[in-house]
Amino acid sequence: MGRRSSAGQAGGRRPAAPRSTPPPEEASPAPSLASATLPRVWQDVGYRPLADASRARALFDFAAIPWPEPVAFAWGAWMAAPGGERLIGALAAERHATTAMLFGPVISTGADSPSVGRDIAPRPDSPSVGREGAPTPDPIEVASQLVAAAIDHATALGAATLYTRPQGLDRVWVRFGFIPVPEVALPPALAGRPGAGLYAWRGGSALWSLRELAT
Repeated sequence: MGRRSSAGQAGGRRPAAPRSTPPPEEASPAPSLASATLPRVWQDVGYRPLADASRARALFDFAAIPWPEPVAFAWGAWMAAPGGERLIGALAAERHATTAMLFGPVISTGADSPSVGRDIAPRPDSPSVGREGAPTPDPIEVASQLVAAAIDHATALGAATLYTRPQGLDRVWVRFGFIPVPEVALPPALAGRPGAGLYAWRGGSALWSLRELAT
């Protein structure tokens, strides 16, 4: 009878070497600034960076939401309107080194009622905006799209940690991986910003330490 061979015997087939797995930061690189700032459209609403951030200031002032100084970047949500388009939402950011603070988003689906957080729902008598016959957009979805764009933009600029005041939009922030953190987690350059509560997000493989979360 012939002798059986095995992988462990001389001449047997050796197992293939395992393939290396790239670290998270290599597997999911930050988008380039050019791609992160491309205009995007979702459900008849257009989103793009604001070349003139002051155009969004009126929404923030009307809703009594703090405005960053200086503004690193701002995004606006636009819908078609008679004679052009109308700004219906905005989000702005302040940046220091590898950290950034997001302000807003502020949404206004009515002609004269900017709103944020728990007051974000449009009034029943608000007119439709956008293309003719288009329904009034969901303010929570508009807010979510602005947050997604801001995360892409901030990380493309080199920010690794983002902070925000929840403004009642907890479910939006949690959806994107933000978590509640203590006020002392803010770096000195961003400390003292007005508002209650603090949420933070970290990209790549960066993780919060238990000491940071428990402080």
